[in-house]
Amino acid sequence: MSAPAAKWYKAQDEPVAKKTRKSARPQKLRKSLVPGTVLILLAGRFRGKRVVYLKPLEDSTLLVSGPFKVNGVPLRRVNARYVIATSTKVSLEGLDLGKFNVPYFAREKKSSSSKKSEADFFGEAGAKKVIKAERIEDQKVVDKFLITEVKKTPLLKQYLAASFSLKNGDRPHSMKF
Repeated sequence: MSAPAAKWYKAQDEPVAKKTRKSARPQKLRKSLVPGTVLILLAGRFRGKRVVYLKPLEDSTLLVSGPFKVNGVPLRRVNARYVIATSTKVSLEGLDLGKFNVPYFAREKKSSSSKKSEADFFGEAGAKKVIKAERIEDQKVVDKFLITEVKKTPLLKQYLAASFSLKNGDRPHSMKF
């Protein structure tokens, strides 16, 4: 027979040790995500655009570029969950991507003023965000390399410039990209 039920319960619950992961493990990327692969972005400002995957970054994101001159997508970080890898590849031999890391893409700290003005609230005071000259030059260097590689494959430039969308009756699970 089983043990008799307790006649009373403890007033305080005993603390239970939390099971936590001791160290952050790097994300394992899908086998289809190889540098040089053309990806389709599924979310964010540039959803539906095709981009070239350049390299993985330390914070488990992917470094991608449009190239900017072809489809308007700048160098940016993208979460691997929000991309579809295609079978199209671009050679990245000879492209130096050493300077692109997580701090390169970090946002600048705003000077926090304790007093907020009415103009700030209505968005009248905010000037347009200025892009650093260094970022523009880096984009031009990467674009120049990518465009020369893209021109080697016929119709690849038009493919990258075209956006991806689904129509009624399209079955994405049965498509080959």
